[in-house]
Amino acid sequence: MIFGGLSVAFWFCCPFWVLVWLLALPLGLTGLVRGCVELRTASRLNTSRTAPVTALVLSALGTGAAVAYVVFVFTHPDLPIQE
Repeated sequence: MIFGGLSVAFWFCCPFWVLVWLLALPLGLTGLVRGCVELRTASRLNTSRTAPVTALVLSALGTGAAVAYVVFVFTHPDLPIQE
């Protein structure tokens, strides 16, 4: 859950989104993979699935925000950030 939480926290805490997506994307992807592994383990052991699902949701939010930002920046070449 730590990777997903960090990927989402970067978006809210740091105003420099140009740098944030570079950190949030790998953290979010790592959280997605780890959340899937933990969810499969919890399913096999018949334990609570709350923590793995929370990790997956947070990781998906962080990764989705990073991908949306990158797509927005690259589809708008008139932005001053690309000069």
